[in-house]
Amino acid sequence: MKQLNIGIIGYKFMGRAHSNAWKKASLFFDIPFQPVLKVACGRHRDSLMEFAKKWGWEETETDWRRLIERDDIDVIDIATPQHLHAEIAMAAAKAGKHLFCEKPLAMTSAEAETMLQVCKHSGVTHYLNHNYRRVPAIALAKRMIADGLIGNIYHWRAAYQQDWITDPNFPLTWQLQRELAQAGPQWDLNSHCVDLAHYLVGQITDVTALTRRFIDQRPLAVEGAMGNLKAEAAGYGMGEVTVEDAALMLVNFENGAVGSFEATRFANGRKNKLSFEIYGSEGAITFDLERMNELQYFSTRDPDGLRGFRTLLATDENHPYIKHWWPAGHIIGYEHTFIHAAADFVTALGSGTAIKPDFADGIAILKVLEAGLKSATERKTIRVE
Repeated sequence: MKQLNIGIIGYKFMGRAHSNAWKKASLFFDIPFQPVLKVACGRHRDSLMEFAKKWGWEETETDWRRLIERDDIDVIDIATPQHLHAEIAMAAAKAGKHLFCEKPLAMTSAEAETMLQVCKHSGVTHYLNHNYRRVPAIALAKRMIADGLIGNIYHWRAAYQQDWITDPNFPLTWQLQRELAQAGPQWDLNSHCVDLAHYLVGQITDVTALTRRFIDQRPLAVEGAMGNLKAEAAGYGMGEVTVEDAALMLVNFENGAVGSFEATRFANGRKNKLSFEIYGSEGAITFDLERMNELQYFSTRDPDGLRGFRTLLATDENHPYIKHWWPAGHIIGYEHTFIHAAADFVTALGSGTAIKPDFADGIAILKVLEAGLKSATERKTIRVE
């Protein structure tokens, strides 16, 4: 099998998830190339070396530009914060590298459009890793909707809830600074929800939104030599939070459906709860990431007296992706969605076909998110360009 040399930029949470995916993809999927963990790149040499040794990366590099210049790298995996995506992606595309990029795609839709044009001009494959599309239960929901099992869609309702910054003493990390993150949960969390809405329901035409910041100042964060954040920031002073803590949107879809979105980091007790509900003329589908192997399905075609939501355990061989894993009833987890993405990406490279979502999808998502922020500021409905 021909090798596909991967260079990853970023080695923390997403770096670990992506490394695991590249290592496992060929073990469970019949893919045309063997991914090779060639070079890991990051700022802090000591922690980078530790990461590379643990995950099996052959080499390390502290300058991403030198990594991109290498002739032996086929794919650049961008696992950095989003303010770094555009510069890295465009340089890599110009060097002829295929791109596997974490979400959100960029800081603005205009920036993302430039990224897409560079990729098109260079003829490289570009993938945006909204990994939840590759949850088997969600892919099953897509198939059920396409088969008409819930009829014409009337309602979409999504919520992405976390609680990791409810403590006022949580430090001012990059996620809370507009110059590095662009926005708060509207960018980080609602990007996932909008992608799923586009995937399952359709394009969004207009947005009415509000945002709220609950804590205006936080202790300054200090990064140590090993790249670790010092959580106890007492004595380092206070800094301004410049993004929202919660965002809510009401939307209209092109197909006539209506929808709502809630994204917050202030939902105590919710660690990573992504849920959605879809209601149609002949049934309904609901999903909760905290029970990611399950799909709730209601059908109006069931006999009177026997109607109700039924639980579908998406672990049968005929469910998306599952035939590559374990016997029915043996559940899979969050990390498997990244493996599915890696396998699909390598397969797309082998066949010369596109993979979804791509940078064009990322632009469409960002335009909805931007419309939401503008609506919240101007206190009026904003049409999505």
